[in-house]
Amino acid sequence: MRHLESNLQIQCVKWFRYQYLDHCLFAIPNGGHRNPVTASIMKAEGVLSGVADLFLMYKNTEYSGLWIEMKTEKGIHQPSQKAFQRMASEQGFKYIICRSFDDFKEQIKNYIDGEALDK
Repeated sequence: MRHLESNLQIQCVKWFRYQYLDHCLFAIPNGGHRNPVTASIMKAEGVLSGVADLFLMYKNTEYSGLWIEMKTEKGIHQPSQKAFQRMASEQGFKYIICRSFDDFKEQIKNYIDGEALDK
């Protein structure tokens, strides 16, 4: 496995922490392969399929926070992720899909500046 999506997310989080010196951006560890015991424990703790990869706990002029789904250029937005996107949007959160480092930087800057970029 090449971990392309993981590497993209790592790069984006490093940039964010360097740029904003803030820890209000955090990962949601819902994906990945786990042994059955660990998977069972995590499910009981509240892990939920489809939840976005990152959350930016920062309110701008229009939204209460930002959910970020990381995808490679060829990555597929799964039905469970689409369902979560609808739910997050209905609750007043912005939801974006980032497919590159440049895309992430642009969307984060626009969100923090209060602009609403729909992609």
